[in-house]
Amino acid sequence: MATPDQIAKQFVDYYYSAFDSNRANLSGLYVFAGSNTIIEKLTSLPFTAVKHIVATLDAQPASESTLIVMVTGALAIDDSPPMQYSQVFHLVPEGGSYFVFNDIFRLNLG
Repeated sequence: MATPDQIAKQFVDYYYSAFDSNRANLSGLYVFAGSNTIIEKLTSLPFTAVKHIVATLDAQPASESTLIVMVTGALAIDDSPPMQYSQVFHLVPEGGSYFVFNDIFRLNLG
């Protein structure tokens, strides 16, 4: 059985790879109420090039089966200098995979 750290690393690698290349591919990760609105927002963001550079990744079990994942790093958008960000995912298992139950993103400016 995979450890929380292994699950978190696999999830984050996939999530940011999909976000950076084709945000519409994230639709399968948001399977709960409001997921269509989330994907519409993500795919309508006004930038063309984006790159997440993960600096830290922490995972912690939140209940019997859910997982909290906290990520910090730098976010490069188009030709702008990278900005620091943090993101927290609450992941829920279903059918052998994990899905996003909650997602909190913050640019750390100033």
